[in-house]
Amino acid sequence: MAGIRWPPEDSDLLPPRPPTTADLFSDDDRSVAADSWSIKSEYGSTLDDEQRHVDAAEVLAGGNFAAAASDYSSDKDEPDATEVETSMLGFQSYWNASYAEDLVNFHEHGHAGEIWFGVEVMGTVATWTKNLCENMSQGRNVAEDSNFKYECSEAFKDLSSCSVLDIGTGNGLLLQELAKQGFSDLTGTDYSEGAIRLARNLAIRDGFPQISFLVDDVLETKLDRKFHVVMDKGTLDAIGLHPDGPVKRIMYWESVSNSVAPGGILVITSCNSTKDELLQEVENFNKRRPDQEAGSGPSVFRYLDHVRSYPTIMFGGVEGSRVCTVAFLRR
Repeated sequence: MAGIRWPPEDSDLLPPRPPTTADLFSDDDRSVAADSWSIKSEYGSTLDDEQRHVDAAEVLAGGNFAAAASDYSSDKDEPDATEVETSMLGFQSYWNASYAEDLVNFHEHGHAGEIWFGVEVMGTVATWTKNLCENMSQGRNVAEDSNFKYECSEAFKDLSSCSVLDIGTGNGLLLQELAKQGFSDLTGTDYSEGAIRLARNLAIRDGFPQISFLVDDVLETKLDRKFHVVMDKGTLDAIGLHPDGPVKRIMYWESVSNSVAPGGILVITSCNSTKDELLQEVENFNKRRPDQEAGSGPSVFRYLDHVRSYPTIMFGGVEGSRVCTVAFLRR
């Protein structure tokens, strides 16, 4: 079941407030953030990255993509996943400032910072992902596809050898939850240096020094490794809140498709897109691939499964939830 778009009503679902200018310059951590984390552009300025941005913009301008069929009520006949209001949450500068404050709070009070979507959702995602991998290792027909067993990765038979990448990891607590579930080859990336510093500190404090954290932007990733499981908890949401969100979402799918190993899975948790909208976005991405345009070759991603246990509410005669988690299989 896809989610209903509702504004968050409690602090668990809200990101930390941006610190004021005075906050940023109150001690060494904040001044380092202000001096060294400033950026020339939100997503890099190299020639290759700018060219990818131009290519994505051309695709978006020339495309005629169907709007996603969504299961929430709206005053529009055809809800469009690209019509999301922009927000400061779409800018790297916001997250740099937020994690600068979180770093100070960690050093002074031991606080871990905010958990995007809350502790309960994070725990659900970790447990559900483990169960999904175990089902795949046993050849269970999760996706009701006769080719499912053939496409399963051997890595899912042993979670300790299953490589996991968490993009936009923030404070890294999702990876800690996955470690508790038996995963051990864990990597978290974030474009904010402050987030990575906080995640490393928390992992060491909480007894998970084996988790690797790297500064990296998913839209212009420098990683040369593919992973069996790629996690996204709110990163695609944040990308979509940038003024150039529709273009950057196209860049996102191109990049992520290169990070998931064949037979691996991508797990996306979102509060800004419903399940059906994510399925439509994946279908649009698959259609943009050169082999698909030529009418040959399998889709890059296909739907695998989704979390069905989130609390639901009724609105306008339609039942839905505030958040959705959807898994896609990389062919």
